[in-house]
Amino acid sequence: MAWRRGAVENIDIFANAEADTELADLASDSVIVFDLTGNIRYWNPASERLYGWPAIGAIGRNLSDMSSNPAFQIAQWQSLRQEGRWEGPVERRTLWGGRITASVRQTVRCNADGEPRDIVEYGRGATKGSHLSSAPNADVHRFAAASWALDISRVRPLLDRMGDLINEGAAAELAQQPDWMDELLEGTRIVNVNERAAHLVGGHVGRSRMIGQPVGAFWPRVGRGVLAELIAAVAMDHSPGVITRMRKLASDGVLRDPVITAWGSEEDGRPDIVFVAVNGATDDDRSFWYLRASEERYRKLIHHLPVALLQVDASRMAPVFEELRDNGVNDLNAYLDEHPELVDFMKKVVRVTEVNQRAVALFNGTVPADFIGSVGFLYEVSPETPRRIMLARFEGRRNYTEIMKVRTFDGRLIDVRLSVTFPAPSERLDVTLLSLENITERLRTERQLHQFETEFTHAARISMLGEFATSIAHEVNQPLSAIVTNGETSLRWLSRDNPNIAKVEQLTARIVSSARHASEIVQRIRGMAAKHEPARIALDLNQVIEEALLFVRHDIDAKSIHLSARLACDLPIVLADRVQLQQVIVNLLVNSIQAIAQESRSVRQIDLATYEDGEGAVTFSIHDSGPGIPVCNLDSIFDSFFTTKETGMGIGLAICQSIILAHGGSICASNHPDGGAQFRFSLPVLPKPN
Repeated sequence: MAWRRGAVENIDIFANAEADTELADLASDSVIVFDLTGNIRYWNPASERLYGWPAIGAIGRNLSDMSSNPAFQIAQWQSLRQEGRWEGPVERRTLWGGRITASVRQTVRCNADGEPRDIVEYGRGATKGSHLSSAPNADVHRFAAASWALDISRVRPLLDRMGDLINEGAAAELAQQPDWMDELLEGTRIVNVNERAAHLVGGHVGRSRMIGQPVGAFWPRVGRGVLAELIAAVAMDHSPGVITRMRKLASDGVLRDPVITAWGSEEDGRPDIVFVAVNGATDDDRSFWYLRASEERYRKLIHHLPVALLQVDASRMAPVFEELRDNGVNDLNAYLDEHPELVDFMKKVVRVTEVNQRAVALFNGTVPADFIGSVGFLYEVSPETPRRIMLARFEGRRNYTEIMKVRTFDGRLIDVRLSVTFPAPSERLDVTLLSLENITERLRTERQLHQFETEFTHAARISMLGEFATSIAHEVNQPLSAIVTNGETSLRWLSRDNPNIAKVEQLTARIVSSARHASEIVQRIRGMAAKHEPARIALDLNQVIEEALLFVRHDIDAKSIHLSARLACDLPIVLADRVQLQQVIVNLLVNSIQAIAQESRSVRQIDLATYEDGEGAVTFSIHDSGPGIPVCNLDSIFDSFFTTKETGMGIGLAICQSIILAHGGSICASNHPDGGAQFRFSLPVLPKPN
């Protein structure tokens, strides 16, 4: 049988039938496909276990590189040429330099025109005469290897400098400069990786997104030094043939008793490629297939949730936090004040590994791949957010939430609620989830609602001031009358033959005091009537109550109501808007005055009190001797437009409730055991500065 020899590129291994490749992957026998020149195109997991060569290291090599008897292989090829098939034992070299005898069956496959296309080999270990020669820890290597193909071209200058130091006898100097390891692993790029490696250390990224990235971004911390040393040893050894280095590590929680093997060869046309294989059983009671199915369910859940989700790999930050704790850092906030560069480092090394379609739509992206990379883009317009996230993680919190702004890919600024879910220590993998909820429209609506409430509250104050026009006029008239009286008396003292200058000075001082009092009254009225945005400041609640009484004292006196005020001394300060608190207190006083005035009662009493409740709040209470609140109305008393008055609008108490709640407080109404109605509101105490 004649056949055509020559390189066959981009060959379809199984005629584009995915089912065939999947079956070959699951086969217990070795399945190898190589082209007509002997270059390997396919290498299944059983071949990895039989020969020790990972698929990544085998594919692209020539089968003759593995033959321990080149003369025998030539005779084998002649038989294939004549018959189109060959069957028998072959002896091949293992990755570790040993030899193994396998029983194989090779068949030439042809295309539709009958011309040879490639060769498929099926094989298994020979029952007699097979042996593994000095393969370290042979039992371990029965497991499929996690394999990488690494490009070291970017770190060649570093390796050359290291080689010069070693040749000059300065290896000790190199050992004192461990930074070369990080530089080497950051510059060494992944060009290929198999599924097992992606499963073990890919952090749910997937092999396609690992390719082109630094190997250091995915290698566990515990073995980084060993990996760097192996790569350097292989890369700097220019001996002929395949250069192999091997190290055994302790179990690391991912693999049990792992063995790392690195190899390369300057003779196969790829001098800047180093292959790495890690063999060992998964250090987990669950099977590989169970874990893979679990991850698949997890991915489906992520992609179908109705919220924007970003999965990030923050594993590079775990050793940083551990080192800070080991060095005695307990206050990370103070440490970041002195070392703000750590926040920049976090934004660089924490990487987005997966996003769902909701996240793509939120940022107006095109495909999920647009997001893969460092997480820094998320904090472009909210630079303080990553610092707060770091503090939460360092403190061991499981969740963190805040409202922040982000810039979408088309340049828009939107408001989002960011929720971060950190992994628990027992979960090992440092996979962090970020959920983003677009609340731009909600915040815009809330701002409009706040504006409406402000205008509504202002209108209610104006209406209330109108009701107290007589009382206000009386309050203003008192200091004005005093000014007139003291002024007239001063003129009489001055008109005497011997003016009493001392008396005139005393009267003039009284005039100035009355004028200031009148001015204060006018200013308070103007403040109540003015339309302004709420401004919260530190306030003494007792002082606000006394200012509010200015507006109602005349009505209280005119209706012969006795007012009792038991205001606690040294009351803690609250953070509140002065005018709004005055409005609440005046409204409650007005309701009490009107309730008492409805009926003829011998006891006409209003009791005011303030006190600290012992739970971090200050409370104001008002109790009147009126008829009380009908029990059926207690649950509706604060509802908008609910009123029992013929001329009432039902907005006063609703406004009081909205003001108190906006200040983080609470308000309630009840009937007092001694009769009459009682209202109480509480406001949180302003924390004292450290």
